[in-house]
Amino acid sequence: MKIVLASANKGKIAEFEKLMPHDEVIAFSEILGKIEIDEDQDTFKGNAIKKAQTIYDELQKIGQKDVIVISDDSGITVPALNNEPGIYSARYAGIGSTDKENNEKLIQNLNAKNLEITPAFYTACISIVYKNEVYTVHGWMYGNVINKELGDGGFGYDPMFIPNGFDKTLGELGYEAKKGFSHRTKALNLAKKVLDVIL
Repeated sequence: MKIVLASANKGKIAEFEKLMPHDEVIAFSEILGKIEIDEDQDTFKGNAIKKAQTIYDELQKIGQKDVIVISDDSGITVPALNNEPGIYSARYAGIGSTDKENNEKLIQNLNAKNLEITPAFYTACISIVYKNEVYTVHGWMYGNVINKELGDGGFGYDPMFIPNGFDKTLGELGYEAKKGFSHRTKALNLAKKVLDVIL
């Protein structure tokens, strides 16, 4: 199956490739070049749909008719910080910010409330656009966020997140452990079920 991923995030692309080893996963930029999509919706679902639909429409314009576009919008939510960073996870420290800068801002905000550890959860919404139909699924991962980085595995906020049932961060646990229960794995398993029905 050929799937066009509506993401430019190298970490996400690599993760999708590992999660879907029997499918051809292509970043949209390999076909369409660089496209900036303004993630201006107020939910993960809204942003995921917008990204997938935008790329699907652009592919239609160049004659790529029989194509499946998958997008993902995801992030971490910390209830003690008024549910920040939430949908702003990728740009928490500003547009174009790095994972390190985003993590530093989260650490700063945790320290401002004297929080060394506090409950948090990851959300992933996957949107599928195929034959002008839109489908969405969600996955969640619960645990705690800490006010420091531990480990260099994963990407994003992984070095700061300890999933329920573990005593190490995702940055320390590594990909093989994470893929069994991550928010994106859960969402993708549901997405695969959708694909089984519609294809």
